[in-house]
Amino acid sequence: MRIALVVLGILLATAAFASKAEAQNYPWCAYYGGGAQGGGENCGFSSYDQCMADVSGVGGYCARNTQYVAPSAGAPHPRHRPRHTYDTQR
Repeated sequence: MRIALVVLGILLATAAFASKAEAQNYPWCAYYGGGAQGGGENCGFSSYDQCMADVSGVGGYCARNTQYVAPSAGAPHPRHRPRHTYDTQR
């Protein structure tokens, strides 16, 4: 019984601290030629040159990833304005 509680505690702790898995998002895809059987696809390239180096010698072509969403720059930070305090005791 104790072992089961320890294992359950470890599983709960692991689940609590685990981060959410997210898919990678890159702008270029390599499409490999495969004849009548079809070919493969790899959308894991950050530049056109990187993609072309991968398909070089094995056949295929590179094209923009239609599912690519560029990361947002986020909201700009508001400028910190100094607080003016007026001395009313003068």
